[in-house]
Amino acid sequence: MAFAWKAAGLTNPKERYNRYLAVAARVVRRSLKEQPRLQAERRGEMDLRFAKWENGKQGENKSLADSNAAAMAEGAGQGQQ
Repeated sequence: MAFAWKAAGLTNPKERYNRYLAVAARVVRRSLKEQPRLQAERRGEMDLRFAKWENGKQGENKSLADSNAAAMAEGAGQGQQ
C-alpha cells in the first residue's frame, strides 16, 4: 500500500511531503464548522519575534512581521522618490 502523498505524485520526500502536510492541514481546517475552524486557523498562525543584542544585553523584542512590513514600506517610499 502506497502512502497517500506518494500516490498523489509527490515523489521528492523531503520537499513534497511537507507541502502535502500543509495542504492537508489547510483542507481539514477549512472543512470544520465556524468556531472550531477559527480556533484551528489561529493555531496555524505564527508570531516570530527577535531582539538585537548589543554589548551583551538583549534589546527590545520586536515582531518579525511588523519589522518586515515597516522595511517594505520604507523601501517602497524610497523607490518613489
